[in-house]
Amino acid sequence: MKHRISALFLGTALALAAGGGAMAQDKTVKIGVLTDNSGLYSDLGGAGSTLAAQMAVEDSGLAAKGWKIDIISADHQNKPDIATTIARQWIDVEKVDIFMDVLNSGVALAVNNLVKEKNAVMINTGAASSDLTNAQCSPNTIHWVYDTYMLANSTGQALVKAGGDTWYFLTADYAFGHALERDTTAVVVKSGGKVIGTVKHPLNSSDFSSFLLQAQASKAKIIGMANAGGDTTNTIKQASEFGIVAGGQKLAGLLLFITDVHSLGLKVAQGLSFTETFYWDLNDGTRAFSKRFSERMKNKAMPSMVQAGVYSGLIHYFKTLEAMSGNPHDGVKVVAKMKELPTDDALFGKGSIRADGRKIHPAYLFEVKKPAESKGPWDYYKLIGTTPGDQAFRPLSESACPLVKK
Repeated sequence: MKHRISALFLGTALALAAGGGAMAQDKTVKIGVLTDNSGLYSDLGGAGSTLAAQMAVEDSGLAAKGWKIDIISADHQNKPDIATTIARQWIDVEKVDIFMDVLNSGVALAVNNLVKEKNAVMINTGAASSDLTNAQCSPNTIHWVYDTYMLANSTGQALVKAGGDTWYFLTADYAFGHALERDTTAVVVKSGGKVIGTVKHPLNSSDFSSFLLQAQASKAKIIGMANAGGDTTNTIKQASEFGIVAGGQKLAGLLLFITDVHSLGLKVAQGLSFTETFYWDLNDGTRAFSKRFSERMKNKAMPSMVQAGVYSGLIHYFKTLEAMSGNPHDGVKVVAKMKELPTDDALFGKGSIRADGRKIHPAYLFEVKKPAESKGPWDYYKLIGTTPGDQAFRPLSESACPLVKK
């Protein structure tokens, strides 16, 4: 009887050891690209974000090292309820480990809560709300590309210093627009400027005439567009028709993407000032990636900073999984390790991830070229100034994130 019991315990111990060994070698990952595939943000995310994820998988070389990596994609339609339903299905049924892109701040803040509840990972490259690494920060989320604090700090401050000391906001009426107006207002006032009015517009508007007429009547020197994607391009096109810029007021593109400039054309977009953290023509590394990306896009578009962020974020994620020898299913542990390791890739260069989940890298102030200055397709920007990463984003001393030790 004693021999049988000993054998039973030995068998159990061996089974547990074998299970532990299998766990140590767990090299199966599922990536979910949750994006806008059909709406006003589809050009800057959408199919391009899924392609960027695929390119990151290929470039990681993990398949040759025994990893099995799958990618799925879905359209959240810019609706938080639809996004959380998809996300829950992905985690519970599809066994998705990491969420990428997650455009739209309302969507991102909703998914952020679910990812924390389910202990998955989110590398957000699409949403802008700085709340993702401030009051609503999470040990499961990293905010990669840009945020409303950085955009306000760079573009807003530069325009006030250049004489744009009175502002009127056209604001998308949801989490992103509210955060961008809030953060830019703080910078404008701190820099000695004044906000003399604001008007909210529905997401995905087609007619901005009444909003623009109110902004025009305000006589503000700067009309701050606290919107993005199709809303921004429609605002700029209709402002041109009203002769607002010709009348002496300046449009501030607080969040503008290269896909927006391409849609507008240089004749309409020339002279716009805005901030990005990636541009395809910055250096040899950005040019090489962008050429490969463009060749695989149906419309031959260059990557937006959102799409570049998907690639960059996943490259760091894969390096982290290798350093951990597998086991991608504990989100808190994976994100903690990602924060330990310095970031370094061809698109964003060297950087780091702070305790609050904020990815740190430089921010670039650009101006759109005049048609005569452009040397060819997608040659749209000239660099005006660079803000180092440690100065671009909200200082930890001002953070409301509970992960930050005071």
